[in-house]
Amino acid sequence: MPMMITNQPSPECWQQGQLIEVMITDLSDSGDGVGRLGNRVVFVPDTVTGDRALVRLMRVKPNYATGKLHQLLVESPNRVRSRCIVADKCGGCQWQHVSWDYQQLAKQNQVIQALKRIGGFSEPTVAPILTTDSPLGYRNKATYPLKRSATGSVQAGYYQKGSHQLINLNQCPVQDQRLNPLLGEIKQDIQQLGWSIYNESRHQGRLRHLSLQIGQQTGEMLLTLVTTDLNLKDLDIQGQTWLNRYPQLVGVCVNHNPHRSNVIFGSQTYCVAGQPYLRENFAGLELRLRPDTFFQVNTEAAEVLLNLIIKQLALKGHECVVDAYCGIGTFTLPLAQQVSQAIGIEVQAASVEQAEQNALINGITNVKFQAGSVDQLLPQLTIAPDIILLDPPRKGCSPAVIDILRQVAPKRIVYISCNPATLARDLKLLCLNGDYQLTHIQPADFFPQTSHVECAAFLEH
Repeated sequence: MPMMITNQPSPECWQQGQLIEVMITDLSDSGDGVGRLGNRVVFVPDTVTGDRALVRLMRVKPNYATGKLHQLLVESPNRVRSRCIVADKCGGCQWQHVSWDYQQLAKQNQVIQALKRIGGFSEPTVAPILTTDSPLGYRNKATYPLKRSATGSVQAGYYQKGSHQLINLNQCPVQDQRLNPLLGEIKQDIQQLGWSIYNESRHQGRLRHLSLQIGQQTGEMLLTLVTTDLNLKDLDIQGQTWLNRYPQLVGVCVNHNPHRSNVIFGSQTYCVAGQPYLRENFAGLELRLRPDTFFQVNTEAAEVLLNLIIKQLALKGHECVVDAYCGIGTFTLPLAQQVSQAIGIEVQAASVEQAEQNALINGITNVKFQAGSVDQLLPQLTIAPDIILLDPPRKGCSPAVIDILRQVAPKRIVYISCNPATLARDLKLLCLNGDYQLTHIQPADFFPQTSHVECAAFLEH
């Protein structure tokens, strides 16, 4: 029988460790359930809108509190059974317990609220979220920290929510299921080889991460070890053993990261067996993907969003398009096939090298890639762009980039973002004084089972 509270503490008197009964009425941007009592808000992981829950208060602040789910009193109709046996511990997904339909509504609402609260748009029209066929098995790349357990066994997984406690995994329902056999077996091989595992607190040991990557359309795989020291005994022999064992594995790489840092990949990656890239088919093109450069983790969703962008732009063929933050040319190259000229700008030189190679492989000659920062290179363009595509990191565009966009003044801007808050902030600046009009907002579900949402905003001068 559910435990009930007979003397509910007043919100003004909340203390750490107390149990409170709360109705979850919303989901936060970080994925936690949100409950309200009086003028206090409490954030509760592992809950969903419609849950009535018994919650233990973990931290109490003047205006809000954080809690831990103690017991569900009434389950929400938006709640489902998690597909992962460690979903309540693993920090990889926040929303395994949330129905997929409600995830989509929550993400659309997240974009709407950011545009209202941060962007100052009174009644933003946000299109229904774009989705793919399945909320599982979508990740084409997974990078797992490694650890040695108290008994000495090699573990790989994700960190427990809010900690650096590793949750050991042998499979993951959100990664491409073809990668699962490698996860468990590679750990056993590392165990038998006796390679030392990195200890971050002491900054000792060698192996830091295991990265697995797959071309979802081709099935080709890459295996990459991130290590503090390149001198792993018999690495070349073991790399060839893995190639022989897994027919779809085309390359084994090692990335060198000797620094005391939470950055996963170092600056140098070497191929020890096979080839240093895999092939993927994307938007009718063949792309070569390396382990240390960026490609969207949800191949199918990225292609769905690209197709919508092309449709929304209604290109005539005479345009000049600039793709700022272009990466390896994922969107630049398909767009180049639709316009007169395309220019890609990317700060990471290795990505520019890959983009140029991908253009050559596909015979696309009306595109030029430049290595450098957007704020430096955009003002130096010798041709006025008709359209600028923006796809910055989560922190959004710098004030300098916003100012330069106003100066360059392209007729249209497409702003792709994985962070509704910084998107709304930047859209507000771009639309200041009527410089641009926000004409369409299209969210896309690149990250099912998490609270993250991708979004494309269309602006006209």
